[in-house]
Amino acid sequence: MTSLAHDRYCDEIADQAGRLRSVVTSGADLDGTVPTTPKWSLEELVRHVGGALRWAALMVRTRAGEEIPEERVPGFDGPGVRGDPAALDAWLAESGDLLVEALREAGPDAEVWSWAGIRNAGFWARRMTHEMTVHRADATLAAGLPYEVAPDVAADAIDEWLEIVQWAQRTLPEDTAGELRGPHRSIHLHATDTGPEVNAEWSIELTEEGVSWHRGHEKATVALRGPLTSVLLAFYRRLPLDAPEVEVLGDRELLEFWLERATFG
Repeated sequence: MTSLAHDRYCDEIADQAGRLRSVVTSGADLDGTVPTTPKWSLEELVRHVGGALRWAALMVRTRAGEEIPEERVPGFDGPGVRGDPAALDAWLAESGDLLVEALREAGPDAEVWSWAGIRNAGFWARRMTHEMTVHRADATLAAGLPYEVAPDVAADAIDEWLEIVQWAQRTLPEDTAGELRGPHRSIHLHATDTGPEVNAEWSIELTEEGVSWHRGHEKATVALRGPLTSVLLAFYRRLPLDAPEVEVLGDRELLEFWLERATFG
């Protein structure tokens, strides 16, 4: 599946970082629990994202041939003082700038280690775009603020998630994604608010051989319908299936089975 252009990812990372910074400075409670990632407070979530940006930036900038330990990443843990929105904002701004600058300088084809075996900077441009897409949703929803994401980015985030599930089935025999193998069943994702410029429908097949998928409309065992952003959030388990924004048609238990097992990371 064709992904977005490298410059598009770089632009999106910069935009996402700016939008996440606006959550930090919105007056939201930094100590408050993030409902979609309850092991983290809002500040811990932001520190996780900023640290990941710095980690990826260092790997891209140094053209790392193997994984760099977190403890070797300058500024990984964030500002020493906690509960200070200004300090957290400044650190997050620098974190985003470091990654965008490293990615733009490297270009998509520069050789860089990755956990998925795709050894180029383009992998990290895409991965960090969607790391931020989803975690910005966590932060924004926790703060009670409206969330939106560009349609091409939302659709690519669903593509990437499906590719990660396939990768987990191929390479992680103990991962719960392996439990998605079995008698033929199918899932259809259908965004109801996009035009022909974004093909925002997916057909996902679950078989004994593993998961396969393609963009397009087909009848399925179960369908998840709604606005593209809502479909994205539900598919990433950020929006409950009984939320008014989405509709489940058919075998709901199959969709729940998928969501419980497609949990990489």
